[in-house]
Amino acid sequence: MKVAVMGTGGVGGYFGGLLARAGHEVTFIARGSHLAAIQDRGLRVESTLDGTFTVTGTALEDLSGVELHDLVLFTVKMHQNAGAIEAIRPLVGPETIILTLQNGIDNGDQLASAFGPERVMIGSAYMEGRISEPGVVTQGGPGLAGFGEIHPGISDRGERLLAVFQEAGWRVDLHENMPGMLWKKFAYIAGSAAVNAASNTVYEEMRSVPETRALIHAAIAEALEVGRASGAPIMEDSLEWAMTSLDGFPAQGRASLAKDFTDGRPVELEGLTGTLVRMARKHGVATPVNDFLYAILKPWALRLAGSPTGQDS
Repeated sequence: MKVAVMGTGGVGGYFGGLLARAGHEVTFIARGSHLAAIQDRGLRVESTLDGTFTVTGTALEDLSGVELHDLVLFTVKMHQNAGAIEAIRPLVGPETIILTLQNGIDNGDQLASAFGPERVMIGSAYMEGRISEPGVVTQGGPGLAGFGEIHPGISDRGERLLAVFQEAGWRVDLHENMPGMLWKKFAYIAGSAAVNAASNTVYEEMRSVPETRALIHAAIAEALEVGRASGAPIMEDSLEWAMTSLDGFPAQGRASLAKDFTDGRPVELEGLTGTLVRMARKHGVATPVNDFLYAILKPWALRLAGSPTGQDS
C-alpha cells in the first residue's frame, strides 16, 4: 500500500514504521530537524515490544504534487488538525482511507466534514510514544490499536486493513462499535490526563491516593454521562474499563497532556476537557469536576499557546 503518516511522532512513527518495515511504501510527513534526520538517516523506532529498527521511506513537509495514497494515518496533535487537514488534500482521492489514531472524540467528524465520511475511519492507540531526538521515536506501554467505522458495523475495507496491519505486526483489533470504544478512551483520557497534569504526579501516585482516585473516577463518570446525553453508543463496561486502564498504566508514566504542559509545548486541553465541557453545556449535563479541571489548566494552556489572554493570567 501507499501509506502516508500525517504526524510522524510517537504514534505515527511507531505504527507507520511497522508498515514500512513490512514493505509498504510509506511517506513520513514531518518538519524541522526531525524531518531532516529522517531524510538523512531514515526513521529509527525504539520499541519495548518490537526492538529497535530503522526504516527508510519518503520524508516530506510540502505535499504539493504528491501522488494519491491508499491510506493516510492521521496522528497529529488535535490542536494541529485544521492545518493538517488542509495539508493532506493532495494525498486524498476517491479510494483513499483516512484513519485517525488521535486522542479526543471529534477528530473523525472534522475529517468527515472535510473529505466525506466515506473516506474516514476512526481509531485509538494505547501506548506511550514520543520523539526522543530528531529522527528517533520511542514506543512504550501496551502498543495497542483499535479501529473501525464512524458508525457501528464491520466493513469489507476494515477487514482488508486489519489483515494488512496484522501482517505488519500491529497489535490491533477491528471493532464493530468503534464509536463506543472511542468514548471509552476519551472519557478515560480526559479524566485521568487532566488530573495527571493538574496534580503534577506520575500515575502510581495519583491512583494510589484515595481522594485523587475518587476525583479521576468522577471525571470519567461525568464524561460518559455527556456521551450518553449526546446519543453515543456508550458501552456498559466503560467506567470499569477506564479504571482498569488507569491501574494498568505504567507506574512511573505520565499522560502526554501532562508531559506537554511541563515540557512547555502546546497542549491538547481544548480537544479533551474543553470539548467535554462544551458538549456538556450543549446537552445540559452537569460536569463540576471537569469544569474545575478545565478552569485550573486553561490559563497555563493559553500561556503555552502564546495567547495574550494566557499571558495576562
